[in-house]
Amino acid sequence: MWSLPLGVLRCGPQNVTLDYDSFLLKWEDDPSCSVIRDGLVYELQLLTADKPVHNGEVVVTPAQIGSTHSWKWTSHLPSQCARHSVRLRSQYNNQSSPWMQKMLPDQGKILVLPRKQILKVGSTATFCCTVPDGESIKTMFLHDYKGTNVTTTKISEHVHSLTVHLDQESENWSDVICETTKGNISGAIFHASYPPDDSDLQCETRDLESIDCFWNVGRAANEHPAMERIYQLQGSPCINGHSGKCSQKVEVDTVERNWTLTATNRLGKLELCDRANLTKRVHMVAPEKVAASTVNPRNISLKWSWTVQKYSNLNLTCQVDVSDGDSNTKIENFGVGLTAAVIKDLIPHWDYDVRVRCGTAQHFWKWGDWSKSVKIRTKGDVPDALDVWMKVKEDQTVISWKVPLANQSHGEIFDYKVSWAKTKEKNQSNQTNVSRSNHSLTLTLDPSEEYMVTVTARNINGSSSPSTIIIPRLNLDKSEVKTSWISGSNGSFFLSWPVSPNASCGYIVDWCPVFGNCTFEWMKVPPNRTLTTIFSKNFEDGRRYLLSIYACTERAPVLLQRREGYVRETKIEAKLFKLKYKQKDSAVEVSWEPIPLEKQTASIHGYILYYQDKSGNIFNVSTDDPEATSLTAKNLNISTYNFTVTASTAVGLCGNTSINVILNPPADQLIMLTLISLGAVFLILSVSIIICYRHWACIKDKVYPPIPKPVLTENWLASPDEHTVRPLPFDQSHYSEVLDVPELHDKFRPPQPVVGQDYMPFTFSQTPKGYYNKPLKKLQPCLTLPTTGLTSRPGLPCFPINDVFPNPSYNLIVQGEDQQSQSHPEIQDGMPIIDSGYQAQSPEESFSTAELEEEPDSPISCVSTYILLPQKTSK
Repeated sequence: MWSLPLGVLRCGPQNVTLDYDSFLLKWEDDPSCSVIRDGLVYELQLLTADKPVHNGEVVVTPAQIGSTHSWKWTSHLPSQCARHSVRLRSQYNNQSSPWMQKMLPDQGKILVLPRKQILKVGSTATFCCTVPDGESIKTMFLHDYKGTNVTTTKISEHVHSLTVHLDQESENWSDVICETTKGNISGAIFHASYPPDDSDLQCETRDLESIDCFWNVGRAANEHPAMERIYQLQGSPCINGHSGKCSQKVEVDTVERNWTLTATNRLGKLELCDRANLTKRVHMVAPEKVAASTVNPRNISLKWSWTVQKYSNLNLTCQVDVSDGDSNTKIENFGVGLTAAVIKDLIPHWDYDVRVRCGTAQHFWKWGDWSKSVKIRTKGDVPDALDVWMKVKEDQTVISWKVPLANQSHGEIFDYKVSWAKTKEKNQSNQTNVSRSNHSLTLTLDPSEEYMVTVTARNINGSSSPSTIIIPRLNLDKSEVKTSWISGSNGSFFLSWPVSPNASCGYIVDWCPVFGNCTFEWMKVPPNRTLTTIFSKNFEDGRRYLLSIYACTERAPVLLQRREGYVRETKIEAKLFKLKYKQKDSAVEVSWEPIPLEKQTASIHGYILYYQDKSGNIFNVSTDDPEATSLTAKNLNISTYNFTVTASTAVGLCGNTSINVILNPPADQLIMLTLISLGAVFLILSVSIIICYRHWACIKDKVYPPIPKPVLTENWLASPDEHTVRPLPFDQSHYSEVLDVPELHDKFRPPQPVVGQDYMPFTFSQTPKGYYNKPLKKLQPCLTLPTTGLTSRPGLPCFPINDVFPNPSYNLIVQGEDQQSQSHPEIQDGMPIIDSGYQAQSPEESFSTAELEEEPDSPISCVSTYILLPQKTSK
């Protein structure tokens, strides 16, 4: 007992302890408290940094007096983030014992508190690091936690805090590390997780003697040992609750009740409920000892048993699953305590896998478990009827049948029997056996008769039902069914056709390549369908196929339509055209032979002829006629051309074939040019002959007056008088001595003036002293010179234009010794004197002329002697 003043309660606490990590305060009653019969109250007070922050009390009943008492609190800061202390005292009848204070001890070392915690995801946690005197904190951080919302705070040199928002679950334990400036390290650990979050509780019974409950297990239920969850069903523990399943023995009745599951971990507790009548939730177990009691070719009887005796009183529905590897069928049977079923419509000599499951027919909950699968083989039987078809070509008929599949032969096929007879002579049939390796037979039949052909297959169990086909007589009607075009798609042909009233047993579609060996295939379509898609493993790209549609009738099949096309077109290979060309004037026709069908890997829609000249210019001409065998390039120049023929198809231009052509001038053009040239030459010669003839006629018929000799006066070098002109200059450089002017002889044709040349006609008069020019008299009327525009002086001779032409042999030019040749003519008494640059002839050459006799009454139209004075040409 404490020695206390009067009014102070003597009963108080003793042996007070304070846990460093958990903030748990424990104490005992003083022995003097045993005299108190009404109970006792302890008042407690928490101080942080010597300031009261929390008050509490503990009530002790009379029965608890003398025992150990405790009190626990949670601080917003760990104990080492601030100085924590706690004090307590007892109270009884308004009397209080003295305060007893307990302070957390100073550990004298580096610490991170709290040391170990399980925290809920979504909460915020604070950790404090304290170091003793003489040290300071360098850093404080998290390790092995992916959260990023972390804050550190410096409280003092010896205390730091770290606060983290736990926004995700820890993979394992995470660390809080504190390091001092001296390199000392300490830390704490924590794990962030979730309280239980399981869901969807559902309970049922399998044997009507126990309950089975299932639920969805929540997240992180088994991730960490510290977070292990404890499950209880109806207050009883579940051994494997973490797997989401719990079973217990219960009494199953028709009462609907709640079934409760609880899940607990260190962060919380969860309770799930399901209200159910278990008799309506029967999940049946699998049947046992499933077997075939009877096996036939096309049906079997099945039986099984139950391990749960109470199923025998239940109204059941059972499902039998029959599988042959490629397909499976589910057959349902009903009955009370069902233990047998019959499976029908099976394939003879065939393997099946059979299994069974059942459920309650009344208050059906779910299907029970499947039984183990049982293998059963049905017994053999005769083959199914064969699928037979035919192809007729003149007197040859090919009968073909499809190879029976394994589910059609019902055992190994031995051989086939084919029989045939005229329909009007059925009793006189022929037959033959065909080995099992062959599946067709070619018959030579009379095309004018109708035949019935029957085919059967035989195995160990017997022969199949006969398959019969009628071979029609040859159709004498020449009108055939027209063939239309069809395009394939995705490696197949899609066909549709109008309904035929004759198709009593459906339709047959057959197909085979247009060229090559026609190994035909076919398929049968039921009467209620008029469309189908044809697939075949034998289809080839770039190969043309002929498809025929027949109506199946009670008699012979009737051809309805024909189609032709490619399942997939490919480009025609190059250089398949055999090109020829023919030139016609300026056009070239390029022709070719049609590409053989076996090499036409695409449908030809037309042709294009490209042609290119030497300059690189490209032209083309085309046609949309797929039957065309030529194209013509027109208006070509004489050049070398490269011609290329290409086919236009659905897959583009292909089959390119080229040829080079050199164009020759057309023969008609050469002939025409030759004729025109010859005609022009003939015309020129004719005109020349006519002109010459007229000229010589003029010379022959006319009388020319005498030509006076030129006269040179003694003073001819002096100034000329009115009857003379300036002496003609004479270039002595052409001659070695001075010669007398020769006489003009009538050796050449009389010279005549040429219109358009600059000259004037003159006569020469000869005097004893020399030569001078003297104009002729009595030649009227005067002629206006065309080039000079001057008119001859009166008394000069005038010449008719059509009777004269120039004499190029006579062009005399005379120059004096002292005279220099002039570059342009001078005018004397209105007459031009022209220096023509003429080179004189040899002095030895003599000239003579006939003298003109003056006859006043006779007209003179031709003058044969005169001097031409053309313009000078420089030498």
